[in-house]
Amino acid sequence: MVNVVLFEPEIPQNTGNIARTCACTGARLHLVEPMGFRLTEKHLGRAAMDYWDAVDIKRWTCTREFLEAHEGCDLHFFTGHATARYDTAAYDAGDTYLVFGRESRGIDADILEAHRDRCVRIPMMPGMRSLNLANSVAIAVYEVLREQGFAAPLA
Repeated sequence: MVNVVLFEPEIPQNTGNIARTCACTGARLHLVEPMGFRLTEKHLGRAAMDYWDAVDIKRWTCTREFLEAHEGCDLHFFTGHATARYDTAAYDAGDTYLVFGRESRGIDADILEAHRDRCVRIPMMPGMRSLNLANSVAIAVYEVLREQGFAAPLA
């Protein structure tokens, strides 16, 4: 299963769009607090529209709790500071975790350093800071699904 992990998301519309991607692909969504919004905000609901009931959401109280619970799992940390490209990573056929940081500053440097060999980036033009978080998640999820042959029940 593909698992999308958002460390401390700040923008409700991004999280709503990511939830929609998860619903359409069967990915599980992990939301790691603190978040910059409440899940009940009207903007979040509008972005995901009627997809919320189709998303398997797991909430975590902090990054440490998530990381301790997933030690030894197939974690991939998406960051502009990595040298390895996302399309060269080997994603396990079992549970794969695609980890993304805050919109404003990404994943904390100490976490990236501790998982340096699991960091990947999405190529961009030089001088560009980052893609939109929801777009980055969609790129990553579909790469994993492509590598896994778009297994059933995807049509």
